[in-house]
Amino acid sequence: MRKTCSFFIGSALLVGGVVSGFKKYEISLLEQYKIVPTTDLSYEFPLVGEAQEEGKLAIPYVGKTYMGFKQALGVRESYGLYKIVNSFGYMGKYQFGKSALKSIGITDTKMFLDDPVLQEKAFDALVAKNKWILRKEIERFEGKKINGITVTESGIIAAAHLGGAGSVKRFLRSGGADGFSDGYGTSVRSYLKAFSGYDVSDVYADKNAVVTL
Repeated sequence: MRKTCSFFIGSALLVGGVVSGFKKYEISLLEQYKIVPTTDLSYEFPLVGEAQEEGKLAIPYVGKTYMGFKQALGVRESYGLYKIVNSFGYMGKYQFGKSALKSIGITDTKMFLDDPVLQEKAFDALVAKNKWILRKEIERFEGKKINGITVTESGIIAAAHLGGAGSVKRFLRSGGADGFSDGYGTSVRSYLKAFSGYDVSDVYADKNAVVTL
């Protein structure tokens, strides 16, 4: 889940460092710069309170590796910010819901928001769990085209992060006819396309994946 984030930030942690003093941001500006690059070597966006052409922050873009996948999804979901909660209550850099956190063994949401390392572990665990849930879909549909999009393992995993594994199954099995969109209108199809072609083999499918604290 992503977009339209209500900021509860004193000091905002980013992938590339720590930036303090963030204030409430114009939603349109946040949305304008929450993109996944295809050719650039970094994500760039204006500092809060400054003109768009001035003082930009850059988060390194490290290609189609698993780390690149995490960075791209983190920027798309939350601007790469750990201490953030959106208007639907989704939390952290990767915008986790409470049910997703519970499924990987996390119930203390305050601790989750305060701990970047825990958030990274949570993402890895959810990827492992979704890989297991969607193992048959990955085997069956990887490399095929649906609605003009080449289906890849990383695209399937990203789409599951957006809308849940069930919505991805329905989309793929219906040939793209049954398409889920989140509360802000972001579709499973868009995530299948935006996050295609990353190497996510570093994380193994695990039905019982949980975070070890």
